Amino acid sequence: MTQAVRAGAEAPISYEESKRLAKDRNPQVRAGIARREDIRPEVLYFMAEDDSAEVRGWIAANRKTPRQADLILARDRDEEVRRKLAAKIANLMPELDASGQEQAQEILIEVIGILAQDQAIRVRQIIAETLKDVAEVPPAVIQRLARDIEEVVACPVLEFSPLLSDRDLIEIIEAGSGAGQLRAISRRYGVGESIADAIVATQDQGAVAALLENDSAQIREDALDGLVEGAIQVTAWQKPLVLRPKLPLGAVRKLASFVAGSLLSLLQARQDLDRKTAKAVAKEVRRRLKDEDTKSKTAEDPAAKAKSLHKSGKLDEAALSRALNSGERDFLRHGLALRAGMPHVLVEHIFSAHSAKGVTALAWKAEVSMRFAVQLQLRMGGIAPNQVLHPRAGTGYPLGEDEMVWQLEFFEGLVGWSED
Repeated sequence: MTQAVRAGAEAPISYEESKRLAKDRNPQVRAGIARREDIRPEVLYFMAEDDSAEVRGWIAANRKTPRQADLILARDRDEEVRRKLAAKIANLMPELDASGQEQAQEILIEVIGILAQDQAIRVRQIIAETLKDVAEVPPAVIQRLARDIEEVVACPVLEFSPLLSDRDLIEIIEAGSGAGQLRAISRRYGVGESIADAIVATQDQGAVAALLENDSAQIREDALDGLVEGAIQVTAWQKPLVLRPKLPLGAVRKLASFVAGSLLSLLQARQDLDRKTAKAVAKEVRRRLKDEDTKSKTAEDPAAKAKSLHKSGKLDEAALSRALNSGERDFLRHGLALRAGMPHVLVEHIFSAHSAKGVTALAWKAEVSMRFAVQLQLRMGGIAPNQVLHPRAGTGYPLGEDEMVWQLEFFEGLVGWSED
């Protein structure tokens, strides 16, 4: 081996010597030339088609390799070579954007376009990470990366790229994107109402949680109201809702009725509550503390407690609502059974069937409000928020009396059959 190669990049090397060593039969000698940055561009270009993948890898990684050689290497048969090229392009982007070399820029864009379609996920991922917040690239490349089936490729672009319009993002959401892609869109800065609506419509719990955690996201008030209702079942939404800035005061009062004690304390600590709301939250805190104290002093049988209250005329909707909020599910079932004049086992069967109509009919028979029937559907019937029956004209039951009677008779038949 010559003195020049033994000295490596530290020792100067002539143009003629570099050409000779670039053709050496020993691939290690050629690799030693390929990684040097003091070699003439035409020599590096020649080595871009070397038989050795290691040599081509060094050419791909070499910052001094001419862009024309990069164009050849972008289609190299060896994945590691293409990965090294993608990593170099990522490091060169800021430098080239400011260089003013128009031809080099054009070739660079072509190289990026090829790598963005590479069959290797890691290559596409490197390019996506590089371009995620760059505006000076062809929109078609960003569109391709944003629609990539691999999360590691699509997500960086979906979360950060300024080249994606609201229409693009809504199309991607409605096309049935994966959970990771939906969360990435939810985290974008300044998410608008139309995108927020599309995210909420997916009912993807993780994506909606990410949207709620995004302080810059614009979410319509009625959409927030719906998410508050849904948070009764989806506990992952409760904390981001409690912490969300500019939360409607009605939503604050609603959250106070069912969130855990630690979150209730966070609600109480909010600085944007008006006097009426602050008073309502404080009242709920005191009630919870009192209920906990009562529970610790007595462990009254749920059925006996319900009978006692029913006999004294105190088994009203307020008592049932308190039981629902404090998790006294057995007492609530017995209480509804007494008010509806039906067997406890039938009430249990209706709730376990997860039937919105069945629970609504039970609430009607127990003579509670339709608003309370909504809570029973969500919290006792385990019914998804988008399948819940809501009040008609604000307070009325959405089913006709004949329909509700039929529902109850249907469940009575099932219970009677199972007992036989």
